Amino acid sequence: MKLITKNKKAFFEYEILDTIEAGIVLTGDEVKSLRAGQVNLTGAFATVHDGQLNLINCTIAAYAQAYAKRDDLAQRTRRLLLHRRELDRIIGDISRKGVTIVPLSLYFNKRNIVKVELGVCKAKKAAGKKLAIKERDIKRETAREIKNLR
Repeated sequence: MKLITKNKKAFFEYEILDTIEAGIVLTGDEVKSLRAGQVNLTGAFATVHDGQLNLINCTIAAYAQAYAKRDDLAQRTRRLLLHRRELDRIIGDISRKGVTIVPLSLYFNKRNIVKVELGVCKAKKAAGKKLAIKERDIKRETAREIKNLR
């Protein structure tokens, strides 16, 4: 598994309840652009439209050597591929109040197919974010102290 990008902001902004792996429909030059690492997942989310799961606000830059360079296609809506049973379960999760689907990471699997790790997430309150920062600082301080004792 080769990691392309990770949505670090999603881990801070949301509480992840569940994760799901999904395929994504891409064009050839988008895959080349992904191999170059020209992708941004910040602010991206998934919605259900006409019985299909779509990824919105995922920016994949136009490939530099592509024949047709269209910047308007960088943020197009991309279809996500899931089994019907998984999709029905996600639709049930979305119907609950305050639950959203957020892409957590983009990667190539063992067969070099682009996959998206989706998280069924609930937004954190401001107090939860402060607590996460506090826990991270305490963890960093203890690691620093342990390192200095050696």
